[in-house]
Amino acid sequence: MGVSKLDPGSSVRALDRGLKVLAAISDADRPCGVTEIADAVGMTRTAARRFILTLEHLGYVAFQGQGYVLQPRVLELGEAYLSNQPLVAVAHPHLEELAAEVAETVSLTVLHQGLVTYVDRVQATRILAINIVVGSRVPAHATATGSVLLAGLEEPALDAYLSALQAQCCTKNTEPDVGEIRQKVLEARNQGWFLADQQFRSGIRSLAVPIRDSRDATLAAINISASASRITGEDLKKQYLEPLRRTAEKIVAAAG
Repeated sequence: MGVSKLDPGSSVRALDRGLKVLAAISDADRPCGVTEIADAVGMTRTAARRFILTLEHLGYVAFQGQGYVLQPRVLELGEAYLSNQPLVAVAHPHLEELAAEVAETVSLTVLHQGLVTYVDRVQATRILAINIVVGSRVPAHATATGSVLLAGLEEPALDAYLSALQAQCCTKNTEPDVGEIRQKVLEARNQGWFLADQQFRSGIRSLAVPIRDSRDATLAAINISASASRITGEDLKKQYLEPLRRTAEKIVAAAG
């Protein structure tokens, strides 16, 4: 039986802080020093160092150059998650089929703690100038899959997300206004798809649709990403919306 809320009396503070240290190292795009990690998680340098040394002893991080980086052992955690998610295994052959059909990169994502997390990705043979891999976490408000995943939230959950949002501008096309972000989410909800035109990365357009279960609850989202220099937003929608929708339907049918 899953637990959705934790009784504060049952919380293990050391575990919570240790995982925050691991997440801080994971979120960085370069080696992190002890002071930087301590500042990121809000603890003293001495405390941060103890957690880092423990993670290093366990094989999850290592010192490299001027700071700490993740080690391959963290992949065990990701592999354990993916092996216990039937939707990923069911969806993968359909993502491969879609990527072969459209000759573009296709991804499967979920929403976790307000961020879009990539749980599967099939790369196209065409080069796409964006460094996204399985496990990458990106802002929901700036992505096509994020918009359709947010559209699947109940109103109280969407209100909570937007009230806590500190919208960052990833590109000049990123919408920083919370009111406008809400309107785009509602647009995605009403039309059942969303097109992000260079909102997360300049030069990348992405079209996404949700994957919904029999109760119409949004489980995940799939998208096609393409170079903006190769295809317009309108052509992306015209050519790929129906293949995306068919793929989503196949995944739902295969998942039962």
